[in-house]
Amino acid sequence: MTMRAYCVTSHDAPPAIERIARPRPGPGQIGIKIHACGLNFADLLMMSGRYQDTPALPFTLGLELSGVVDSLGEGASGPAPGTRVAVYGGQGGLADYGCFDAARAVALPDSLSHEAAAAFQIAYGTSHLALTRRARLQPGETLLVLGAAGGVGLTAVEIGAAMGARVIACARGKDKLEAARAAGAHELIDSETDDIRETCKALGGADVVYDPVGGDQFTAAFRACRPEARILTIGFASGDVPRIPANHLLVKNLTVMGLYWGGYLTFAPELLTRSLAELLTWADEGRIAPRAHHVYPLDQAADALELLRARKSTGKVVVTMA
Repeated sequence: MTMRAYCVTSHDAPPAIERIARPRPGPGQIGIKIHACGLNFADLLMMSGRYQDTPALPFTLGLELSGVVDSLGEGASGPAPGTRVAVYGGQGGLADYGCFDAARAVALPDSLSHEAAAAFQIAYGTSHLALTRRARLQPGETLLVLGAAGGVGLTAVEIGAAMGARVIACARGKDKLEAARAAGAHELIDSETDDIRETCKALGGADVVYDPVGGDQFTAAFRACRPEARILTIGFASGDVPRIPANHLLVKNLTVMGLYWGGYLTFAPELLTRSLAELLTWADEGRIAPRAHHVYPLDQAADALELLRARKSTGKVVVTMA
């Protein structure tokens, strides 16, 4: 039996939909009928072989997905067939079916759609761990979010506001800033027209900076920090990895820290499990509102990835297997 899968067969050629054999779950795995897959900047890096966890060729794109369990491998006690789940698989999400470690599956509340669930794990999980565990954001502190209308940026705005912080959102253009305001931002900075450093300083400076962009925006935010501020490096969507002047860290007692969400799977997976469980509770209670902002069918996966590459998306891009 075959299925559709959006496959990378060469780092020098674009991915394409292929007909491949439907996999069967191995020991400790579950088989899933996939309904939706969330796209991430890492997918673009994987296509060219530039991601730190790029699988061996050939492979199917798609780090995170949602679907319904349809089979269990040897030794897998659940989730039971018929259970709606979300899974971070690291690959394999852009396909009709997939097999994944049972321990990575989280059961979904009825209130969360498959599209929202596919958009949930990496974006919300990254922001939750970054703000709660790494930066230890406190109520009343000022959080500056760069790239605030992107897939992770909007979740940082939403989670920061839910934690009681004053959120300054920095994004490009009126429409993206309005999306950040709707997610809970209290103050807005237009990265196209405003001086990020001076505008943020005029607003009192930042206690915590959430940066998935890098480059010049990192430098501007760095200079707008209050003493003892914490700066979270989440990614480098600008393509520019900034250099950090260590003497400035010393003078202002600043802390710069990294957050790679997927890395916790290798050394502290229980932290991810607890974080996702808390976030699912928040979603079920209405404290946060996960959703897919752009939805494409599988045969338009290339268009969905291009939207991400061109940085024209607002929020999360999701592909469905319909």
